[in-house]
Amino acid sequence: MSADDHAFAARLAGECGRLLRVLRRDTGFADPERLRRLGDRRSHEALMEGFRTHRPEDAVLSEEGADDPKRLVSQRVWIVDPLDGTREFAEEGRTDWAVHVALWERGELTAGAVAIPARDVVVTTAQPPAPPSGAERLRIAVSRTRPPALVHTLTRLLDAELVPLGSAGVKTSAVVLGEVDAYVHAGGQYEWDSAAPVAVALAAGCHASRLDGSPLRYNREDPWLPDLVVCGARHRDRLLSAIRSVIGES
Repeated sequence: MSADDHAFAARLAGECGRLLRVLRRDTGFADPERLRRLGDRRSHEALMEGFRTHRPEDAVLSEEGADDPKRLVSQRVWIVDPLDGTREFAEEGRTDWAVHVALWERGELTAGAVAIPARDVVVTTAQPPAPPSGAERLRIAVSRTRPPALVHTLTRLLDAELVPLGSAGVKTSAVVLGEVDAYVHAGGQYEWDSAAPVAVALAAGCHASRLDGSPLRYNREDPWLPDLVVCGARHRDRLLSAIRSVIGES
């Protein structure tokens, strides 16, 4: 991995974000399903063209593409979500959708970027934000539509505030940017949902792990990830302890 990989991830995520922003504006919201399909496809095509042109030897794992047969033997794999938060992308006025671009090398996430196009924001390992300080009352980002029961129990235990958001990338970026203190997910995701956000969070000095505190692993044969927690480092011990308590009770 070189410094250029950080810049490449940020540039590619930003370019796809701008493409999606124009597509959203020009297509409109009258047919949300069509807008979602167009967004997924156009962003995926732009990402793949970027890899063919600038990283032709690397493997790719994309939500919208067929599994690359060489990725399990490759030393470098790009893990991407061309449009995270398709529901929100097709809702006028919503800004909580994103583009994820991450690089996995020899067992580790080494570079990544999350573009939040509607806010004209790209958070990246090239220039990770300073570690967030956090608020007095814990703020936990959760899914708008499928918040896990675990989080409601945590809220009562920690006297926390729930902040519903769309894209997993936006929720994790909210932790990195200090807009919330934690993101807890127990309903299962795929690697492309969290690889780039987790890469940026770790680079920014945040904690990211499975709910039991074990490391998140990427580029596995089965790309399903059952759960994760991302939080500011100062909240790690308190939050993991509370999660263990809730899981133990259940």
